[in-house]
Amino acid sequence: MRQILLRLKYLGTDYHGWQVQDNGIVTVQSTLQDALESIFGERIDVVGCSRTDAGVHANDYCCTFRTDADTTCYKIQGALNFKLPPDVKVFSVTEVPDDFHPRYSCTAKQYIYRIHNSVAPDPFLDGRALLYKPVIDADMLDRQAKDFIGTHDFTSLCGAKSDLEDMTRTIYDASVTRDGDEVTFSVTGDGFLYNMVRIMVGTLLFINEGKFEQGYIPKLLELKDRTKAGRTAPAHGLYLNKVFYGGEAGGGEEV
Repeated sequence: MRQILLRLKYLGTDYHGWQVQDNGIVTVQSTLQDALESIFGERIDVVGCSRTDAGVHANDYCCTFRTDADTTCYKIQGALNFKLPPDVKVFSVTEVPDDFHPRYSCTAKQYIYRIHNSVAPDPFLDGRALLYKPVIDADMLDRQAKDFIGTHDFTSLCGAKSDLEDMTRTIYDASVTRDGDEVTFSVTGDGFLYNMVRIMVGTLLFINEGKFEQGYIPKLLELKDRTKAGRTAPAHGLYLNKVFYGGEAGGGEEV
């Protein structure tokens, strides 16, 4: 039995997240399974590297499936991209060892959040970046974002749906950069809580708006209280950007 690793890019706009839903709502996972079934003639289980919420996108989503077929990786990629819709595509197909797991073998993930900082909407960014009209001081927010770095209890930055007991995560890098009207928040860590990145963004925007003082993030982390953080930024600006396997502190090689 071979284990095949797929790396996907997808726009999450028309999908109810990654994971298959009991009610039959269209998800990225179910769409991928439909395509695999049409190729291999059987319903194949697909294991993903993480759950992404409705409307969230991915530049690099890793998932695996197992098959006895001797179809080459090249042909699998071509067949899948023919069967898949335009908003989900496979950019890499490789065979991986049997003990590889797309979630548990992962050492770090990088997310980005795209903000269109302008008073005028851009039709090419609709559904792909948050339109935010107040002027963003990107340099100042970059300094604030550095306070996320390190190993912390991130209870204050976890959505209410989470039932996890361990809220400790390690953030290796966090930054805010500007390129014209586009401001990007980038964060790399060993794992993320429910809505954590979106709450990070909302908190930074509250600082930008003067609702929280500069230097507030260390205090927020100590409070361990979600109500003391900023709003949850909309899903459509968020992208799973890179998935890392092996190496140290998020510096491992991408598969």
